[in-house]
Formats: sequence, C-alpha cells, structure tokens
Amino acid sequence: MRLTVQLLAAFSLLAAATAAPAAPTCQTALGQTIKCGTDGAMPVGWAPDQLPAIQAAAPSMTEIWGPLALCFLLLTLIALMPKFDGSRGADWDPQEGDERR
Repeated sequence: MRLTVQLLAAFSLLAAATAAPAAPTCQTALGQTIKCGTDGAMPVGWAPDQLPAIQAAAPSMTEIWGPLALCFLLLTLIALMPKFDGSRGADWDPQEGDERR
C-alpha cells in the first residue's frame, strides 16, 4: 500500500509538470528563419507578408514637418518670453493685505 501511494504521488507530480517552451524563432525581411535578437531579425510574430502594410503605415516627411514646425514655434515663443525670476518686489502684483507705501 505504501509503495502504491508513493508511485501515485510520483506519477501525479510528473503528470502535472509542463514541458519547457522552446525559444521563439524570428524571420528576416526576406522570410528566412533566424535566431531572435540577431542582426536582421524582425520582431516575434512578424511575417514577411506584413512588410507592405508596415511600409504604408510609416509617416512620410510631409507629415512629419507639421509637428516639427509646431515644436519649433512653441520653443521660439518660450525663448521670447521676458525674464522673470521674482527676486524684485516689482515683479509681483500686489497681494491682499499688502500695504501701499
């Protein structure tokens, strides 16, 4: 009886163990199988038939100029602001409770 319980416990542990998953394989842009993380490897799950869709989704230079111009304009406006460090009393508006002299 004791041997049967030990065998049953050992079998249960072995049956519950899962197999180690294999490392994923990647593909090159030409569709060749290659080890992931090497030069020329595409992301995991990528397929060569997705290349035209990815290239079509990439923004063109004309679409990039608008946000770049907006950032440049914002930085220009910040650069043109007057200097303010708050060290002088004249830098601040009068607050409630301030006495005028």
